[in-house]
Parts: sequence; C-alpha cells; structure tokens
Amino acid sequence: MPASSSWSWWVVSDLDGTLMDHRYDWQPARETIGWLQDRGIPLIPCTSKTAEEVRRFRAEAGLHDPYIVENGGAVHGESMDGQPWTLALGVPAADLRPVLLELEHRLGTSLPVIDGLSGMEARALLGLEGEALRLACCRSWSLPFVPPPQDERARLSELAQSLGVAVVQGNRMGHLLGAGVSKGRALRALQDHLQPHKAKVLALGDSPNDLPLLNAADVSVVVPGPAGPHPVFAEALDSGRFLLAEAPHAAGWALAVRSVVAA
Repeated sequence: MPASSSWSWWVVSDLDGTLMDHRYDWQPARETIGWLQDRGIPLIPCTSKTAEEVRRFRAEAGLHDPYIVENGGAVHGESMDGQPWTLALGVPAADLRPVLLELEHRLGTSLPVIDGLSGMEARALLGLEGEALRLACCRSWSLPFVPPPQDERARLSELAQSLGVAVVQGNRMGHLLGAGVSKGRALRALQDHLQPHKAKVLALGDSPNDLPLLNAADVSVVVPGPAGPHPVFAEALDSGRFLLAEAPHAAGWALAVRSVVAA
C-alpha cells in the first residue's frame, strides 16, 4: 500500500448496485480500476458485504487497499509489512440476534435473517448460492434480514432506536447494526488511522445505507440503477451537492471516477 501522504485521492466505493450490478458483475469497471492502480490511487470498498466477500473481490481485482465492511462495522487493512489490522466499530452479530428477535416480536412481522434463508429463497432474493452464499453469511458486525413492507419500515427504525440499535436499508436487505455504526463513521475512523492529510475522498454509492458515506466525502457521486437514482438522493442531486453518474452500475462508476479524478 503506498504511503498515505502521497495520495491525492481516495476512491471509496460501495460495491453492490454501484461498482457491481445486481448480478455482481463489475467487469465494465476493470479498466478504470487498473487506471487507478497505475496512478497509486487507492480504491477502498465500503460495503455491506462481509470481510470474506471483500477479500475475494480484492483478490479478483488485484486490490491491496483498506476496506470497510458490514456497513461500517469494521475496517480492515494490511501494514507495509503485510500484517493485517482491524478497526472494530460495531456490535458483535451474536449480540444483535436477540435484539432482532425482539424487534420481530414488537413489530409483529417476521424478519428472516440471511443465514436462515433456504437455498431457493437466497437465490431468488440475493442471487447467491454455494460458496458465495456462505461468505455472505459470515457476519461479525451486522445482521442482514428480509425487510418488512415499506409502510412498516419507519416503525421498525423507531423500535430499533428504542432498543439502542439501528436499521439501515440496502438494495435488497435491511441491516441491523449497533447504534452509531455507519459507512461515514468508518471512513472517518480510517482517515484518523492513516492520517491522509493530502487526500480528498471521492465516494460513490447507490442506496440509502450509502448516505453517511456520501455525506462524509469531498466529492459524492450517486450511481443510478437502470430505472434511475434512488429517491432518497433527490434533494442532494437537485441541489448539486451530489453528482449523478451518467450510466448505471459499473459503466457509470467508471465514467464518474475518471471524470472526477482526472479533472
């Protein structure tokens, strides 16, 4: 990993729905990832995925930069001599399980956890099976669950807050986290850890759980889906506070990264 004082940019990116489409294809971004690496600019995944999932992606993409997992539950990286380090920021998943059961009871609605889904349910909802599903279930700092109907989600968030935890919404799953855990807080923890005084942050995301990350960045890009950007970003896009990528998923990601970093 290059010395942090030499970085002019950090590219901090969500994965699912942003750098990847919903079939987990990121190949349209491969050339731009190499372009960043050639310039010594780190690409820092900031995702709801587990550390195990991100390690697989990093190996495929040839990345060696830090990474933020489970919606900010932890930050991982390696020192210059290859020794791994972790910043633990969240509540252990084992401690969240009884809280989710209590939320189900109070809401009166089932909230199936990712590792409780049948193989057929996981394939239909997440497009995952086999080893990919196993890695997605290796939770340390969060519990993804099937969210309730839209009209019950505000109440769920209120109940979670009353129990001292938080719920955030991703593309397909809700995520139960410790109170105060977010992608934005994890980014700030990483900045404090590495002290990149000369680095500006370009952040990219596509769903509500990316808002804390985009709000913490110097330049923020919303990557749309095929039907357009998520409505949660409407005010920030209308005001010009966030930029909108020109195309969905990896293709839009690549265009936005080059446009901002090369400017």
